[in-house]
Amino acid sequence: MTGKKVLIIDDEAPIREMIAVALEMAGYEYIEAENSQEAHEIVVDHRPDLILCDWMMPGGSGIELTRRLKKDPTTAEIPVIMLTAKSEEDNKIQGLEVGADDYITKPFSPRELVARLKAVLRRATPQGVDDPIEVEGLLLDPISQRVSIGTSPIEMGPTEYRLLKFLMTHQERAYSRAQLLDQVWGGNVYVEERTVDVHIRRLRKAIGESHDFLIQTVRGTGYRFSTKRTA
Repeated sequence: MTGKKVLIIDDEAPIREMIAVALEMAGYEYIEAENSQEAHEIVVDHRPDLILCDWMMPGGSGIELTRRLKKDPTTAEIPVIMLTAKSEEDNKIQGLEVGADDYITKPFSPRELVARLKAVLRRATPQGVDDPIEVEGLLLDPISQRVSIGTSPIEMGPTEYRLLKFLMTHQERAYSRAQLLDQVWGGNVYVEERTVDVHIRRLRKAIGESHDFLIQTVRGTGYRFSTKRTA
């Protein structure tokens, strides 16, 4: 098994079944949804690694769902492949403009689907990004999205987790509050820069006094993650 979970969104059961068989044979887990409302609930609850989304569905189009997901910083990074019978160039452009990562025109072969899916996942998941990161006994596992110190799990909110992940994967570099907002919250989210300070305090509290020195304030700039203790 690949450890990757794919959400199949299509109102036609035979198409979902065909895709599910292809994914299972390729070693992927899958979840099915037959409309955009059900799909959005699944995305929020299960956070799939990739979404295969039909263009035309009752109760809301795949384009509308993709636009909604890409505007939400908590789901914006999930890659989306549009599945549709529409082959005109304008439709393809529309799908890509709302944030879709690829576009497959029906009918398609299971082999083509899996190949395109793998390519999108490779682009969305650079080499090494799923590897656990450990610094001074502080361990972050991107696959399970868990943080621990030694054998003790650390509880933190989703924003603190994303903030810690970004800082741990970009060590020894100072980032301004505006840069952290763009990288962690997303460019489409408009919140005050002091929001970063609030979540930094929460993050330091979560990892405790033994490790809060790793998240350092850089006066006049913002914050950095460093193992080098400041004076």
